[in-house]
Amino acid sequence: MRYRPLALLAAAAIALVASPALAQAQPHSPAVDPADATLLARATLPAYTLAPGPASGAFSDPNNGMVPPYPSQVVLGISSVLPADNGSYWAMPDNGFGTKGNSVDFLLRLYHFTPHWETARGGAGTIDVGRFLSLRDPDHKIPFPIVNENTTDRLLTGGDFDVEAVTRVPDGSMWIGDEFGPFLLHFDRTGKLLQAPVAHPTLKGPSSPELANGETPTVQGSRGYEALASSPDGRYLYPAVEGPLTNDDNRFRRYIHEFDTRANRYTGRTWQYRTDGEDYRIADMQSLDANRAVLIEREDDEGPAATFKRVYLIDRRHVDADGFLVKTEVADLLDLRNPALIGSHDPAGGYGLGNPFKFPLQSVEALLPLPGNRILVMQDNNFPDSTGRVPGKTDATEMIVIGLRNLGNGTTRD
Repeated sequence: MRYRPLALLAAAAIALVASPALAQAQPHSPAVDPADATLLARATLPAYTLAPGPASGAFSDPNNGMVPPYPSQVVLGISSVLPADNGSYWAMPDNGFGTKGNSVDFLLRLYHFTPHWETARGGAGTIDVGRFLSLRDPDHKIPFPIVNENTTDRLLTGGDFDVEAVTRVPDGSMWIGDEFGPFLLHFDRTGKLLQAPVAHPTLKGPSSPELANGETPTVQGSRGYEALASSPDGRYLYPAVEGPLTNDDNRFRRYIHEFDTRANRYTGRTWQYRTDGEDYRIADMQSLDANRAVLIEREDDEGPAATFKRVYLIDRRHVDADGFLVKTEVADLLDLRNPALIGSHDPAGGYGLGNPFKFPLQSVEALLPLPGNRILVMQDNNFPDSTGRVPGKTDATEMIVIGLRNLGNGTTRD
């Protein structure tokens, strides 16, 4: 394990206050050494964090000391994240408590997160939660019944969609990938649905409202659009199916599709991605430029049992002899350099808070490239179930920033 001088780590940490907008990417994939991945910053949000709204969790089960129903909306863990302003972010939880049936009182939102980073120079390591954007359908774009069907605002809930990935296009609107359909959902910058959910011509999950009686789903339950990237100009979306299709004999194959936002249809182009394990998932994906993207591939274990949480670089122009995308490892989230011992003094304690730093959390699902060869990673804490840090204690929501030597999304870090 190589160590970088502490002064250099501190300098990199100071740069975290820069705008999180994507920098101009290099045209070709650089050489990236995953052993160089270094923890630069960390911040956490307590697992039990409430936001304004009606009571939630009435149909969910108690676990790890958390007993529903909860007096208002639980913020929960995060499945996808967007840059906001002044070093803040829009963070999106998924459908709530895990299923359609137990999440009908969970409102779909994006929360404004402001981290107060712990870095090599110290810092609070906390997250402030501010305002939120409510996902809603006041114009009745959805052609099937929703939980809040007969209300004015028609606020969307986890009983309607399982929102897992969000990307913003240049006009400020947001596209969200859903797992139930799977659907692509188009919202304006305030969270209002702009058009009917867009279904794929052949993909249907078991929770899809469009699945006919007796029809066999082509997508496994909770394996729909977990990841969604967009081209820099917003013309194309690249939704990725999290798991293997039900009719595919190759259990290592995952498909990435292409959707044309101008034509409002799928183009028919697909790419094949090979996972390292049969049940490994594509958990998030974000573009670096018109061809390259970074993605999270993970298993479903946590704590000391976790063995595989990695970030890869892909280029849609590069496939191997079998037609699968060539993937280059960027970071092993279970083996991050941490000579500054960021997180080691966390009063909550837990597994993996040392050098190397481990991110052994079950559902590592949110990824965002930052300028200066850095990436932001977050997790869904599956409230109240995941206990990757401390057995019997629901995981906090964690944000970490990882520095890389040469990802190609900003000036090379020395």
